[in-house]
Amino acid sequence: MEQKILPASTTMKEFEHFLKSPYKIGVFLDMHIAQLKNVNQMAKACNKKMIYHVDMIHGIKSDDYATEYICQEYKPFGIISTKSSVILKAKQKGVVAIQRIFLIDSHALEKSYKLIEKTRPDYIEVMPGAMPWMIEEVNQRLNTPILAGGLIRTKEEVVNALQAGASAITTSKIDLWEIFND
Repeated sequence: MEQKILPASTTMKEFEHFLKSPYKIGVFLDMHIAQLKNVNQMAKACNKKMIYHVDMIHGIKSDDYATEYICQEYKPFGIISTKSSVILKAKQKGVVAIQRIFLIDSHALEKSYKLIEKTRPDYIEVMPGAMPWMIEEVNQRLNTPILAGGLIRTKEEVVNALQAGASAITTSKIDLWEIFND
């Protein structure tokens, strides 16, 4: 990913802030299906590429059918999900597939490794991203580009995650959007 910061919006106000930013790629995390058409049109009008977190689009089940619909109807740049069927469908549709994993404990991490080896996503989003030693471990184990997200609150944490091997940071913290104005 060329951008080091991927601005993540959870509200229309944050999304409008992203649209005015110099960033070309953004993430919309939490929305109702009824907002998707408007968000997509606004992004296209501003020449922005969107990544949608399918698991967090309310009003539609996050499965391969919903993913196919979103990919065909809205043609997003990328899709984020924790679900393997969503990742596989996004890849089939030529959309950047981002598998979100949670660093909860060793057992969950091993399950995530097996899932990622099966789905082969384009990127992995590691949550929380404020653990650079885990970013290094996941990077060495899977050799798949990593996005770090969750609980990254300072410029130092952004730099640490990038130095640990993250390709980019996903964050809804607007003051961190200003660190690298790509």
